[in-house]
Amino acid sequence: MRNINKDNITASVTQTFEKIDDARLRYLIERLVSHVHGYARETGLSHAEWQAALAFLLRSGEISSPSRSEFTLLSDVLGLSSLVDLLASRPGATEGSVLGPFHTRGSPWMESGANLVKDNPGRPVLLRGRVTDTQGQPIASATVDFWQNADNGLYWQIDTTQPQDNLRCQIKVLADGSFELLTIQPTPYKVPTDGPVGDLLRVAHRDAWRPAHFHVIVEAPGYRTLVTELFNQADPYVSQDAVFGVRESLVMDFKPESDPAVLAKYQLSGSYQVVDFPVTLAATA
Repeated sequence: MRNINKDNITASVTQTFEKIDDARLRYLIERLVSHVHGYARETGLSHAEWQAALAFLLRSGEISSPSRSEFTLLSDVLGLSSLVDLLASRPGATEGSVLGPFHTRGSPWMESGANLVKDNPGRPVLLRGRVTDTQGQPIASATVDFWQNADNGLYWQIDTTQPQDNLRCQIKVLADGSFELLTIQPTPYKVPTDGPVGDLLRVAHRDAWRPAHFHVIVEAPGYRTLVTELFNQADPYVSQDAVFGVRESLVMDFKPESDPAVLAKYQLSGSYQVVDFPVTLAATA
């Protein structure tokens, strides 16, 4: 490598990764080098532009924290998160959608029938569902990780007035695969724009709004993990999601109900809404 030039540099760099033992990792890195170098060639990338890109990434790291990932947000607004979700989809399984930058592992474990409303303002919503395989058989070993924003549009990580883990929980489904929880109607919100991703949206004159949604992760041994979102069909932003996460199959009816048994169970004084969410997981094999 004593005579590196613009014609042989990509091959020379790629060659240095040939000894990676994991074949898939080796392939991913080699293709990354090829595409990044190809981007620089195609665009005629200048020193100033390259330095600006590095500064952007540096600022993304500086504003990130254990409860906020600016890199995840960047992936979201570039549509990469959604593309990976779409590539991972399997026939017959529930469609995936973006994880988002505000998921944290370790939410409190609760029984099916959990009441997350507590002191939160907002219209009550009963989310209920059943986890099955692609043959319609219940998956009794499944778990549901749920989170959402509060009525003011904010998640607890960026709203110091909310208690930690507000409006989130993990649930083990019942023997028939069913689960339910009481929460509040989510609200539309803007993705964080106080960091470098916000600068990118502004320079592109792009809308930062996301439609109201619930986040859900469903897992079970032997099955592909589902990371997805549920959207309210009545939401004004459901057709212009800033992170490209809406799928038609994930747009739900929020149906008003007033079942006396439900009102008594959750100590509700008026009507509530119901969202029915059947979940189908694909096997890993």
